[in-house]
Amino acid sequence: MGIFTRFTDIVNSNINALLDKAEDPEKMVRLIIQEMEDTLVEVRSTSARLIAEKKDTERQLGRFEKEAAEWEAKATLALSKDREDLARLALIEKQKAMTDAESLQAELGRLDEHLNRLSEEVGQLQEKLADAKARQKAIIMRQRAASSRLEVKKRIDSGKIDDAMLRFERFESKIDDLESQVEAYDLGKKTLRDEFAQLETDEKIDDELAALKARIQKGKAEDNA
Repeated sequence: MGIFTRFTDIVNSNINALLDKAEDPEKMVRLIIQEMEDTLVEVRSTSARLIAEKKDTERQLGRFEKEAAEWEAKATLALSKDREDLARLALIEKQKAMTDAESLQAELGRLDEHLNRLSEEVGQLQEKLADAKARQKAIIMRQRAASSRLEVKKRIDSGKIDDAMLRFERFESKIDDLESQVEAYDLGKKTLRDEFAQLETDEKIDDELAALKARIQKGKAEDNA
């Protein structure tokens, strides 16, 4: 559940509190503040989980980068021993490691973006929570003054209340659509573009193999000179 969807739940639940439990405004305000505090704990917990996930991803990235370097060294060794077949296999393994590293790098970017967004939302929630606590007494006093009129307002202004609820529902629907778009980025199957990308990768390996051979031959020529 996103933080703003959570806010929608808070607002909706406390509109119900206004309508159904107006005789106890102190309890109602305490409920609002408790909901906000619970949401803050949730978001901080999510942030902690994402930070741990980021650290784990960084460790995996380091392993793949190290593995790619090791395979390149093995390819160089194989060519120096006239084992072009082994060199080619080593470069294929290097390419796999580099592809995995690039994927993890992209994942780190997404995690950073999510963490930044959560940090902003936590700041906003903390400000709202501090404001709610500062205004708690005033809100209770206003609620007590309005409680005697609330039942009448429920009857004569029911259309306004329904309109407010519809606005909250539309807001929640927009957030659901945004979350669906984010999830859609994680979907997909191998396409024709992916097939051509594989061909390009094979061509890069051939070019890199040729470059390694040229460097080794040059080194031998310099040693003989």
